[in-house]
Amino acid sequence: MSLVKTAKLSQLCLRNHAVVYTAIRNHWNKDFKPAPFPKTQEERAAAAAKYGIALPEYEVYPDDGAGLGDYPKLPVISGDQRDPFYPWDSPELKRNYGEAVDADIDKTGEDRYDVTMRHRIPGWMQWTQFLGVMFGTFALYYYLQRCKMFIGQLPKQYPGDGVTSYTFERKE
Repeated sequence: MSLVKTAKLSQLCLRNHAVVYTAIRNHWNKDFKPAPFPKTQEERAAAAAKYGIALPEYEVYPDDGAGLGDYPKLPVISGDQRDPFYPWDSPELKRNYGEAVDADIDKTGEDRYDVTMRHRIPGWMQWTQFLGVMFGTFALYYYLQRCKMFIGQLPKQYPGDGVTSYTFERKE
């Protein structure tokens, strides 16, 4: 019986190696779905144990219909802020096997936005500079609207009335 199961598994690996690679290497579980929002203290304790978090540290997202259920609300730490020299199980993602990740992990990877980064120029200063340039450009346009500039042109000048200055007939 086990020989038949092994043969089927090997056939699956040979035919769908990309799917198997994704499932094994990236620890993907297609059957994962958070349990319903915990209402009692026993449900909170069971959910904290399920995600490997101490009960005092376990906090869930509000039950606002987003579908996150009992998934823990973890601190948002960008991939750039994690230790690059730690021996991670998955070093390209800087995470360990079975580690609970933030619900918005797709936004905070190393190739994404760093939420903990302190900008060199604060946001209010960036908006001030942007609005200053926009309003300054508009003010110049509005002020200089009355000073139209055109290329000076005079009427065509011909050599004189009744004088042929050119012809398309052949000289004989």
